[in-house]
Amino acid sequence: MNFKALAVATAFTLGTLGSAQADDPLRIGMITTLSGPAGYLGQDIRDGFELAVEMNDGKLGGVAVELVVEDDGLKPGNARQIAEKLLADEVKLFTGIVFANVAFATVPEILDNDAVYVSPNTASSTFAGKECHPNYFVSSWQDDSQGESAGALAQSLGYEKAFLIAPNYQAGKETMIAFKRFYKGEIAGEIYTGLDQTDFAAEMAQIRAAKPDVVYEFEPGGLGIAFMRQYQQAGLLEEIPMVVHPASLDHVIVGAVGEAAEGLQVTSHWNDDFDNPVNKAFMAAWTEKYGDRPATYYAAQGYDAALLIAAGLEGSASGVEDVAAFRKALLAADIPSVRGPFKFGPNQHPVQDWYALKAVKTEDGKMALKTDSKVLTGHGDSYAGECEMPAAE
Repeated sequence: MNFKALAVATAFTLGTLGSAQADDPLRIGMITTLSGPAGYLGQDIRDGFELAVEMNDGKLGGVAVELVVEDDGLKPGNARQIAEKLLADEVKLFTGIVFANVAFATVPEILDNDAVYVSPNTASSTFAGKECHPNYFVSSWQDDSQGESAGALAQSLGYEKAFLIAPNYQAGKETMIAFKRFYKGEIAGEIYTGLDQTDFAAEMAQIRAAKPDVVYEFEPGGLGIAFMRQYQQAGLLEEIPMVVHPASLDHVIVGAVGEAAEGLQVTSHWNDDFDNPVNKAFMAAWTEKYGDRPATYYAAQGYDAALLIAAGLEGSASGVEDVAAFRKALLAADIPSVRGPFKFGPNQHPVQDWYALKAVKTEDGKMALKTDSKVLTGHGDSYAGECEMPAAE
């Protein structure tokens, strides 16, 4: 593959830095979840990020980079220890965290040491509102946007009675609130599950007894695969439709669940069929390297995180040694993205469109997610107004 040609299609140019900086690769700390049922989420973030680096000959924004990848094992204490170790080794730029509980233990430590964090996935309301920080950027979404988009879709489809289920941690709680922000029908029930739970028999019984018109479910990664299979095996899929956001039905989950997912509706800010030059370049490179392995939105967000970092590095003569200059360059950049038009809100979180996707069977008999319609246009988040961010100088 001609990675250099594909890099041109991503629409960001290579910058030029002094020879001293070029001699020493910039170390980027990636703390992510690589093991356990949710391990593929971190693997995809890592692989998407590395693909962007590879497409640009080992550089981002003209700067040679070295990605230091560490597995947090979905354990907040592990992640914090990793961050402390990398900070002691003078790493100033971080990314990779998948889960909110891990971010809570780790991100404050990074920011308190005047380092930069670019989130490729979880982005809790805590860091979007009053506790926003000039060194904190997000390439994915503010977490609530997932639930808000699903709530908006359920509302538009006319469902009058919804049942909600999510893991018992910060992101799970936030998604419940977010769904209800846009869904105005009756809530038939709410259940919080364990973050490592794989048996949902009791929850299936509660859903059946509540007799809702629709189920909104957030169970990420392997938990989502287990839940979806058990939902189908319990016969509920034929009785009660589901509306979910992408953490509950990504391209890996829809492939693993198979025909049981047919007709399910999911909201997302990205899909592999998006028709724009950056996404086409990403998908071509991904397919060339990984073949039939599906590109999930985690991979797309990892790739976009690398493009964000490239934009900041290209416009900052000292990389992240001068954090203020890096931030100013990043905020002023015309940032490319696999999702199409991209801009930051005042709290340095994305303002973007959200779409309805549908699980369908393709001509070869496989299941895929196809983009159907737009759900929200230019959607930011509910916390940006609480953020008092200093201007980039």
